[in-house]
Amino acid sequence: MKPPRSLQARLALAVGLSVTVLWLAAASVTANRLGREMEQVFDRDLEATAQRILPLALHDLRKRNNDNGDEDDDEGDRHIERLDEREEPVTYVVRDLSGTVLLQSHGSKGLQFPPFEKAGFSKTETHRIYSDAARDGRITITVAEPLDHRTKVWRSMLLSLALPLIVVIPLSLAAIAFATRGGLRPVRKLKGALETRGVQDLSPLPDTGLPTELEPITGAINQLLARLRAAFEAERNFAANAAHELRTPVAGAIAQAQRIRAETRDDNAAQRATEIEATLKRLMRMSEKLMQLARAEGGRLRLEVPSDLRPVLRLVTADFARCGAGQRITLSLPPDPVISDLDPDAFGILCRNLIENALRYGPADQPVEVALDSAGELRVRNEGAPLSPDIIGKLVQRFERGTTGSEGSGLGLAIVKAITERADGHLSVTSPIPGREAGVQVAVLLPVSRPERT
Repeated sequence: MKPPRSLQARLALAVGLSVTVLWLAAASVTANRLGREMEQVFDRDLEATAQRILPLALHDLRKRNNDNGDEDDDEGDRHIERLDEREEPVTYVVRDLSGTVLLQSHGSKGLQFPPFEKAGFSKTETHRIYSDAARDGRITITVAEPLDHRTKVWRSMLLSLALPLIVVIPLSLAAIAFATRGGLRPVRKLKGALETRGVQDLSPLPDTGLPTELEPITGAINQLLARLRAAFEAERNFAANAAHELRTPVAGAIAQAQRIRAETRDDNAAQRATEIEATLKRLMRMSEKLMQLARAEGGRLRLEVPSDLRPVLRLVTADFARCGAGQRITLSLPPDPVISDLDPDAFGILCRNLIENALRYGPADQPVEVALDSAGELRVRNEGAPLSPDIIGKLVQRFERGTTGSEGSGLGLAIVKAITERADGHLSVTSPIPGREAGVQVAVLLPVSRPERT
């Protein structure tokens, strides 16, 4: 049997079983000792009964002998009648040296008393017997008690001892479970803090009042988070700084390539200058994407003051329109403001990458649909061949491109995913478009709040 995986269940089970075993062991020892004590009490009662009855029987026999001479009493006179109908377990018989019964109790009829040999205790298959004799040794008494009577009394005492345990043991187990649950409350708080933490949250764990035995766990986790935070920060800073530093020399190189192409009369040199310019522009776009990714992974994306997302989306689509793509974009916005605490700059980066991907990978003669609803869901749709689930799963990874031959950095959806996750949103890629036979839809559900009414 496997032990439970829960620490609380393990502790409660171990302590509960230990307490139960100790209770049962203590009850067993107590019952064994009680049995020996009861045997001694029963034996003392037998001895006391014999010592009380023997002088009375001796006095009664002497009186009878004085009244009747030496004649023997009949059978009825030798029996001691009871005063009530209650059954007495202890029986006795008084005899002389020859074994003749001089006096016997009412319940002794039919009971075979062993012959007197010496004073003391003995046992038969059914009775515990005590024998004694008068000082002159002419009269003896034998007292017998059924073993069944002792067993019955013993079982009654054992039941009286077991009944409290039947009540105490479950109460003890319940108290142990309650105490264990209360003692592990800081551990559950730590578990809850870890479960609700986002994948990008590398802040130190709070002090949940852990016991001293478990404090090193929080310390070790915080040290690991600090190292990870430092490593990620160094990676983001390097990417952002490298991309930023590349912008000036790349722009200068592009200008030189354009100047060479303008000044040269050699067609081959002009063609090479054009290729160099295109390569440098791709490098420029890559540096821009790296800067956006660093901003998405490292910057603060949630603001204290929320704002309307609609103007940002209008501005982004207008920027694409100035670049000549305005005829392909159809924009749909709700009439009411879409209030969100998402940083407008981050939302702009998100929108720009989604629309740019849709324009690049969709057919040039087909429109790109951009829609934002009042629930904060941004949907960008483009026509094209449907994508397989394997390709959809790779699209949100870094440096992964679609199946078309269009140029791209492979970072657009990775940037969108980083912003969405850090903003506690949800990203989904669906192909074909719901209700259609082809196309790709990228939907981003963003955090929104209702505007305050004045």
